[in-house]
Amino acid sequence: MGLDQTLLPGLAERRAQQLYRSRRVVDSAQGPELTIDGKRYLAFCSNDYLGLANHPEVIAAFSGAAARFGVGSGASHLVSGHSSLHHRLEEALAEFSGRPRALLFSTGYMANLGAVNALLGKSDFIFEDKLNHASLLDAGLLSGARFQRFLHNDVAHLESRLSRAEAGRKLIVVDGVFSMDGDLAPLPELAALAQKHDAWLMVDDAHGFGVLGANGAGCAEHFALDEEQLPILMGTLGKGIGTFGAFVAGSEALIETLIQFSRTYIYTTALPPAVAAATLKSLELLRSEAWRREHLRDLIARFRRGAQQLGLPLMTSESAIQPLLVGAAGRALALSERLAEQGVWIGAIRPPTVPAGSARLRITLSAAHSEAHVDRLLSALESVGAHR
Repeated sequence: MGLDQTLLPGLAERRAQQLYRSRRVVDSAQGPELTIDGKRYLAFCSNDYLGLANHPEVIAAFSGAAARFGVGSGASHLVSGHSSLHHRLEEALAEFSGRPRALLFSTGYMANLGAVNALLGKSDFIFEDKLNHASLLDAGLLSGARFQRFLHNDVAHLESRLSRAEAGRKLIVVDGVFSMDGDLAPLPELAALAQKHDAWLMVDDAHGFGVLGANGAGCAEHFALDEEQLPILMGTLGKGIGTFGAFVAGSEALIETLIQFSRTYIYTTALPPAVAAATLKSLELLRSEAWRREHLRDLIARFRRGAQQLGLPLMTSESAIQPLLVGAAGRALALSERLAEQGVWIGAIRPPTVPAGSARLRITLSAAHSEAHVDRLLSALESVGAHR
């Protein structure tokens, strides 16, 4: 049977299950309003939590660096692609995260795959939360280590698995903020458990870095965890920071190990230097404009109060991710379409991204939103019957 004849039934089945994914074309910069397929919407589905992706100073930093360094980096970091801007950004990320060193990766997916696979082999163990991001799950499976998942945020279940682990390296890996539920991992308890069982703790702080903590340094700062308690910290730059890329921060030995053994670092082209320049400017704004985090916290509180008054089935989350649990995939899709008719854009999250029966509207708030935007969102959710 030919390729298309083999593949088409699977696509038809996904359509029938109302699980088919379709791309929409965005023709505007990121912001509270987006032009999608030629129509203007008030959007609540971006991970640009602090509204930095379209900041004029970030754009200027990118443009200035592109004029000097060009667009492409030309090679991997270990050949001739590691520019002075990359180096400055790594030093800034290390200092900001309170770690001795940081290492840039092209994406968060590559950072997770590269770190886990550089640290573990077939004689080792990896323990992952059941709701971890796909990149963490893939990293664990590809490592060849003995892969064990524990119930979501269930420290006792994790300890029962750790206690049965044999000799070998042991790595506990969790999201700091879970991308589909918006809740936080119990990192202090996990850190204590890791030390008790001679394991290492790795946190993917994609949705916390830039947003959580007094200074925006993420989950480690939020929970006051030092390098000994949290030795492997991964953060992404395309969400709260508003640019692109990722990093792993930790000890000198950790970073040098990744440089020597991480295939997703060694064998890929470095980020464009202009992206590094833009990120340096974003970090500067992050530190000088604390009002962004404060405003975002106020909007989250306003939305949750309004949702409670309307009886909306929000999940338990104090982060910028505010999932509204719907249940059936078809209902989530229908609600998303009705909201779009009212000029409000929110994506319907369906299996296999989330478990069957837990489809949801994944609402994300940004510091670029206003109180009036949140009130309009609440009004739209009420009018489409999201509370029923």
